[in-house]
Amino acid sequence: MAAPIIVVGHKNPDNDSICAAVGYAYLKNRLAEREAEGGEPAAVYVPARLGPLPPESAWVLQQNGIPAPEVLAHVHARVSDVMTCDPISIGHDDTLLSAGRLLRQHNVRALVVTDDDGAYRGLITTRMIAERYISATDMLEEGAANEMAVAGNLIASLGQKVSEITETDVLVLDKEGLLKEAVEDLMASALREAVVLDDEGHAIGIVTRSDVAVHPHRKVILVDHNETRQAANGIEEAEVVEIVDHHRIADVMTANPIKFLNLPVGSTATIVAMEFDRHGVELPPNIASVLLSAIMTDTVILKSPTTTYVDRDQVERLSRIAGVDPMEFGLAVFKCRGGEDDVPVEKLVGADAKEFIIGDATVLIAQRETVDLPAVMHREAEIREHMRRLLADHGYEFVLFMVTDIMAEGSQFLCEGNRRIVNRVFGIDCKGEGGTWMPGILSRKKQVAARILGV
Repeated sequence: MAAPIIVVGHKNPDNDSICAAVGYAYLKNRLAEREAEGGEPAAVYVPARLGPLPPESAWVLQQNGIPAPEVLAHVHARVSDVMTCDPISIGHDDTLLSAGRLLRQHNVRALVVTDDDGAYRGLITTRMIAERYISATDMLEEGAANEMAVAGNLIASLGQKVSEITETDVLVLDKEGLLKEAVEDLMASALREAVVLDDEGHAIGIVTRSDVAVHPHRKVILVDHNETRQAANGIEEAEVVEIVDHHRIADVMTANPIKFLNLPVGSTATIVAMEFDRHGVELPPNIASVLLSAIMTDTVILKSPTTTYVDRDQVERLSRIAGVDPMEFGLAVFKCRGGEDDVPVEKLVGADAKEFIIGDATVLIAQRETVDLPAVMHREAEIREHMRRLLADHGYEFVLFMVTDIMAEGSQFLCEGNRRIVNRVFGIDCKGEGGTWMPGILSRKKQVAARILGV
């Protein structure tokens, strides 16, 4: 089976990034099963994430019996992307005759040698067997060839134990290791093969120089973003096969034409929900609940100016399938974020933060949506100190932190760094203490980032 196709959102994942990946991977798997018509699907789609799970995502996934997406460190090619899984093995007490038969039967050049418990001991290769046979010619005396002695030695070798010519000085690779590093080690190795072991010392894969001759590309579907700065590390090496997003079109490039769904709606989950309907795939209640939670968080319970009639239609549909009241459900999702007093400041500011490029400068715009603005502002000194650390560590032009009050429908702006840009764009005087209340400002994408990027 081909390697799985990864469905993943952006760095510093928010609820939409997580839930859109879960929902879209589910849809793509159902479509793959439909196309297979009862056979083996041509591809398997796996949801992933690029950071910690937001509390509301953890809650909605747990409530619906859906496992959290695995954390993805990068999309660089790995050893596991080229290794031959479950390599053919032979016991150390077996004979060279048995080894030769296995090599020929399976058309391979190397066998994994195991001990009595099945643990890895080394390799035996066609080259080693050939060298053993060639060594029999040492019995040919110069000028007086003893052909019978050579023949006898060759016959005796057929019953020789594999352990006697096993190569134990073999390169061992980590299946999650970067392929480009493994290639260097393999080319420097005396052998043409390397092995991959599990934690119990069993061989789970073998890699040859032929395997690494063609550099593979991991296949990825991007959801809720299409900017390389927000994508997984190594995205330039990966093959992006689809994009589903509701943000501005940015700089992710592909070698071939792809399916690119980009709609001006309030949530990527809205687009995913529409795709279920477009393809005639039934939406199960648990997936409907997950997608509904993403729309409600990304549109701030349908109060954000990014909210469209399409989002409202999908909320009505999804809430009906999930069997919940959308407003009550939305508030419950927001309350899962926990108290504002005990959230670590790094998470308070950084859980939903995105970098943007303005000319030659980089800025960070972070947002915290809350139902308890005073509790967040009580920590202003601590928050500003963390923002200043971010400025110093990353060289940002400025860091803008939007504390969005869902009930009051506005945001408190806290800014560190070059405040002149923010003040000029919004016509305010955002100072170093207390911040500035911005009534009606709920959307970072449409009301804040778009205006700042337009300077």
